[in-house]
Amino acid sequence: MNIFTEESRIIITCNKRLAPYLEQEVEELGYSTERTFQTGVELKGTAADCIRLNLNLRCASQVHYSIKTFRARHPEELYRVLITIPWEKILDSNGYISVTSNVDQFTVNNDMFVNVKVKDAIADRFRREVGIRPDSGPDLTGAVIHLFWKDDHAEVFIDTSGETLAKHGYRKIPGKAPMLEALTSATIMATKWDRQSPFINPMCGSGTVAIEAVLIATNRRPGLYRSNYAFMHVKNYDASLYEKEKRMLEEQIKDIPDLLIEATDISEDAVNISKVNAGVAGVERFIRFSKCDFALTAVPEGKSGVIYFNPEYGERLGEVQSLEETYSRIGDFLKQKCKGYTGYIFTGNLNLAKKIGLRASRRVEFYNAKLDCRLLEYELYAGSKEKDRK
Repeated sequence: MNIFTEESRIIITCNKRLAPYLEQEVEELGYSTERTFQTGVELKGTAADCIRLNLNLRCASQVHYSIKTFRARHPEELYRVLITIPWEKILDSNGYISVTSNVDQFTVNNDMFVNVKVKDAIADRFRREVGIRPDSGPDLTGAVIHLFWKDDHAEVFIDTSGETLAKHGYRKIPGKAPMLEALTSATIMATKWDRQSPFINPMCGSGTVAIEAVLIATNRRPGLYRSNYAFMHVKNYDASLYEKEKRMLEEQIKDIPDLLIEATDISEDAVNISKVNAGVAGVERFIRFSKCDFALTAVPEGKSGVIYFNPEYGERLGEVQSLEETYSRIGDFLKQKCKGYTGYIFTGNLNLAKKIGLRASRRVEFYNAKLDCRLLEYELYAGSKEKDRK
């Protein structure tokens, strides 16, 4: 069994509400999606396709290659099917494996029990067929097996990613309450930014929004910042396939000499952290960082572009009350200094958003962790349409 040449079902997972942007990415890579659901997309392909998907996708979490679909009503039946799979043809007996699972099955109240059952089946198969078994543990640094089990439907996958793809690898210092990189990418993809005009990011925090904007504009893919994937630790892996895809990542980078990304924050620590992260990503030359109150952020006049805010949401009453003034000032800044631009505010507090004093032309739904969030769009007309404000 050679998963790098045999086609199977591929499930690419993502966080909730990112699936439309993940589907767009997958199709831009030339693949046809067969199904899009709340937390991912489905297509057909080989593990060689999985290499390309892992290196290129910004909005994904994991890329799963299906090994077998079957019925299982209880853990012992699960074990009996799993031990029949020729694991010795897929995994290296001298390697390291870990198991993850997504289980919703009435006979199971502990996912860890199921993970152990999967490991036992693989280990017993190896002992029977080759006399030795791979090491195993929780670290996602080697080969990874993933089990999906809902009711009596089970499916076992090779997780070709390992560590989540949602973290893009350049953010060495996360800063305070940062947005996940995959979420950030999706929100930028949801804007009307043409990837050439100015992109202004006041209150930049650890710099994730500004950095992701540059990565998208210059076509720098997440695979540039990572060197270990789970697909590297299964049998028949050909490093030349990976090296070819890695070279393509380098070759497809676009040079946009006039690209202007403005990022400001009132915190000197935040600005310094942003500079470090941008340096790791290799995009510091595209971003002009400044320490200042957001209202003093320079916005080029006579141009159009995007203004992107990701202010705090406030979790306690006192915080919310103090943030009311901040949101009101953001609205004043957009009205007074950003005419001709399109404004975006990503927030998990729609009551605070009312303090902005502008009518949103569009509200795009996202989740930030478990928080129900919106990306609010504001058309900041230079002429009479400013009357559209609340």
